Amino acid sequence: MRSIALLGSTGSIGVSTLDLVREFPERFKIHGMVAGRNLRRLAKQIKEFSPKCVAIRDEKDVPRLRELVRGQRVEILSGEQGATTVATASEVDVVLAAIVGGAGLMPTLRAVSAGKEVALANKEALVMAGEMFVNTAKQKRSRLFPVDSEHSAIFQCLQGNRSEDVDKIILTASGGPFLRTPLKGLDRVTVEQALKHPNWTMGQKITIDSATMMNKGLEVIEARWEFDMEPSRIEVVIHPQSVVHSMVKYQDGSVIAQLGVPDMRIPIAYALAYPHRLKGPWKTLEVTQHRELNFLDVEKKRFPALGLAYQALQEGGTMPAVLNAANEMAVAAFLERQIGFREIHQIIDKTMRAHKTRWPKDVEEILEVDRWAREKASTLIH
Repeated sequence: MRSIALLGSTGSIGVSTLDLVREFPERFKIHGMVAGRNLRRLAKQIKEFSPKCVAIRDEKDVPRLRELVRGQRVEILSGEQGATTVATASEVDVVLAAIVGGAGLMPTLRAVSAGKEVALANKEALVMAGEMFVNTAKQKRSRLFPVDSEHSAIFQCLQGNRSEDVDKIILTASGGPFLRTPLKGLDRVTVEQALKHPNWTMGQKITIDSATMMNKGLEVIEARWEFDMEPSRIEVVIHPQSVVHSMVKYQDGSVIAQLGVPDMRIPIAYALAYPHRLKGPWKTLEVTQHRELNFLDVEKKRFPALGLAYQALQEGGTMPAVLNAANEMAVAAFLERQIGFREIHQIIDKTMRAHKTRWPKDVEEILEVDRWAREKASTLIH
């Protein structure tokens, strides 16, 4: 029985994780949960899974949550300190880090510092503080297991092979809803259109990131640190069917790929149960139903956000944190219909140009840069 601290319980990854806990009660139990403002969903989760402790974003919401879960024996905490308490509890075996955005950095880093095993769905932790994060994991002997479908695929393709034999990592991208939209038409994209992903069901922020391909850019940065791979050896290709989740090319010319249906419960289950594979209720891939698997080059003019991510990674230091913060602000503004779809990458670009790269000595300096970038992006939005 593995005891889980679930950071981001009310989001799409969190809900999928709880589906697994429900399906495999003999394997997993929830010790603690961290959530944002969706108190009604959190209250239902508390009643079903009976965690010992939960943490929510705002202290002012604690009385309302207490009322919603009246009669339940659960400790209710709040803020970053509350999330850290949940993530580092001595009873926890594994932390599933699925808080969206930069808000997930500190509790995830604290879990690593406490030597916890971490199933990582919060790619922003590695984007903002990659070198610091992996160095801490090594020092504390904290094992990291990727949850993103692409990084889980790479992790699986590397099993049993020597890292020095790897030629390059190949991340696949669906191309999102606008793969074949005329470039001029992207100026008129609506929020509703951008949220209609052709293959995956995800939260709003990550769905927009998929449409701009910033999601893939963040994954490139994540892969650089997670697999200790130079940026020049990480390639992105368009694969519209989302059947091949990613590939590893070896120096002898062999390419090993991981295939599967687009269901996040599969990589989550692999991360939580590693090295075991669970037989779950999800559909399995029938290869004869996929007569064609296509792979295309990325159009730079269509997806400029990917180029910005490579640029930030190449620049290093605090620039990836600036990229991430500006993107979060721009995506939020697009979802609130304050800016157009094509303005997302423009705001990121302008914010990056305004920043002078620093080499942070600690996480507080990274958070300071994160705040600066958010403020700068906000002035460009309004």
